[in-house]
Amino acid sequence: MKPPPLPSPESDGGPLPRLLSTAQATALLGVKPATLYAYVSRGLVRSEPGPPGTRERRYHAEDVRALVARQGARRDPAGAVHDAVQTAVGGALEWGAPVLPSALTHIADGSLSYRGQDAVVLAETATVEEVAALLWTGEAGGWAALPLRARLHLGRTFSQRGPDRIGAAEAFAHALAHAGAQDVGALDRRSAALPARAARVLSLLYATLERYEGVPAAPDLPLHARLARAWGVPRDAGLLRRALVLLADHELNVSTFAARVTASSGAGLHHATLAALCALQGPRHGLAALSAHDLLSAALRAGARTALRDAERRHVGPPGFGHRLYPDGDPRARALLAALNAAHPAASAVQAAGEVQRVIRAETGEHPNIDLALGALTLTLGRGADDSLTLFALARASGWLAHSLETLREGTLIRPRARYVGL
Repeated sequence: MKPPPLPSPESDGGPLPRLLSTAQATALLGVKPATLYAYVSRGLVRSEPGPPGTRERRYHAEDVRALVARQGARRDPAGAVHDAVQTAVGGALEWGAPVLPSALTHIADGSLSYRGQDAVVLAETATVEEVAALLWTGEAGGWAALPLRARLHLGRTFSQRGPDRIGAAEAFAHALAHAGAQDVGALDRRSAALPARAARVLSLLYATLERYEGVPAAPDLPLHARLARAWGVPRDAGLLRRALVLLADHELNVSTFAARVTASSGAGLHHATLAALCALQGPRHGLAALSAHDLLSAALRAGARTALRDAERRHVGPPGFGHRLYPDGDPRARALLAALNAAHPAASAVQAAGEVQRVIRAETGEHPNIDLALGALTLTLGRGADDSLTLFALARASGWLAHSLETLREGTLIRPRARYVGL
C-alpha cells in the first residue's frame, strides 16, 4: 500500500515546497521538534540555514516525505520495502537506513560522543588504548587489563622495498587475513574474551605498520607513540594521538556497517576488521582523505583557487568540505585543525589549508570536514597521500572492533531484504 500524496503545508493540494519550516516539518511527521532534530543529527533529514538574520533552519521536503513513507511502511509491513524505495529521493535506503540500535557512538546537535563522553574533550588527553577500552567495555580504565601485545603472523611481503612495494593498507589486509586464519583463538566468541581478542587485532595493525616501515617493534609504547616512531615524527606524537581519538568511531558509516554485517555472520574479529578495511577503499569514504591531501598539495604548487577549480572538475564538490551529519561544521575537523595550527602555525601545508578554507567560506559557506584535517596533518608531517588512509584505518579500527563486539554479543544476523525490480 502506497502512502497518500502529501499536501502542501502552505496551500490546499498544491505541490510541496522544497524547504519546510520546523513547524511544517514536525506537523507532517507528527513529531516534536526534538525528534526532528534527532532525525537531522542521524542524517535522515537534511537542513539548511533559514532566513538571514534568524537562527531558524529549513528542512528538505523530500527527506520529510521519505520519512513519512517509512512511518506508513511500519504500519504496512508487507509494503515496507516498496514504500521506502519509491518515496526516497536519492534513495533513503542508500543514506540513513537501515537503522541499527547501538550504545557506542552518538551524533547529535553538531557533536560526537563515545558512550556519552564528548570525543573532542576526550581527544585533549585520552590515549588510543583508553578510548578503545571505553568503546569495547564502557570503562576507559579497562585498557590496562587488555593484552596489547600480539603474536605476529606476517609474511615476507612487508620487507619489500622499491617502486613495486605494496601500500600500508594492503599490508594490513594481508596481516588480518593471515592472522585470522592462523590464530587458534580467532573464533573465541565468549563475551568475556572478546575485548582481549580485539586488543590483539588492534596491536597487530600497529605491529604490521612497524614492520612495514622497517622499524623494530615497540610493543611497550603507547599506540600513538608507536605510530609516531614508525613515521619518524616523535615530536608530533600528540597530534597523532588526537587524530586517532577523534577518528575512533563515527556510528554506522560504510566501513563500520561492513564490519557489523561480517561479524553478524559469526566471523572472527580479524575478518570483520578486514571487511571494514576493504570498504574503506572507496573515494566516497576512506579515499576522500587522499583527495583532500591532493587538493592541498595542488594548492601549495598553484594556489588555492587554481587547486579548487581543478578539483571541482574531478569531484562533485571540493574535497574535504561539507558533511551531512554536521551542517554547521565537523567538530573533529575544527579540533584537529586548531591543534595543527597551534603546533605548526608557519607550516606551508597549514597555510595552504587556511587559504583553501577562506576561499570556500567566501564562495559557498561550506565548512571543512575531517578529510581536510587529515590531509593537512599528513602533508604537514611530510607523509604521502596514502598515509591519510593509513591513519584513518588505524584510528577507525577501534570503532570497527567495538561494533563487531556489540554485534557478536547481540548474536543477530544482519540480513537486509531486496525489492526485486527485474523482469
